Amino acid sequence: MLDAEINVVNLIDVMLLLLVVFMITAPLMQGGVDVVLPKAQARPLEQKSGLVVSVNRDGEIFVDDARLSYDEFRASFRALAEKRSTGGVYLRADQGVPYGTVVRVLAVMRAAGVGDVGLVAEPEEVR
Repeated sequence: MLDAEINVVNLIDVMLLLLVVFMITAPLMQGGVDVVLPKAQARPLEQKSGLVVSVNRDGEIFVDDARLSYDEFRASFRALAEKRSTGGVYLRADQGVPYGTVVRVLAVMRAAGVGDVGLVAEPEEVR
């Protein structure tokens, strides 16, 4: 009599291979602006879906992933903040960005009526 069974070992091998591929490629697929955040001893913020404004080392301003010049940012931020009013606004500035650039971006946010701005930083390592 012929025994007809499915050999699942090959299927498990393929499944584990796909799992490894997805584990390796998932961090690479995360988008965003390349920013080296400053380290600070602060309590972590709750994860919310808010508007993220990033300033990279070259002083370029990004709203979520869209790059804007300072004039475009100043002209359009009020509308962007009103459209995405829930969740707050988070400012991610590279640690090498001059203080004046960060202050100018914060001033635009305050002029647009955004009172709750979260400054994002990396947690400091405790020794």
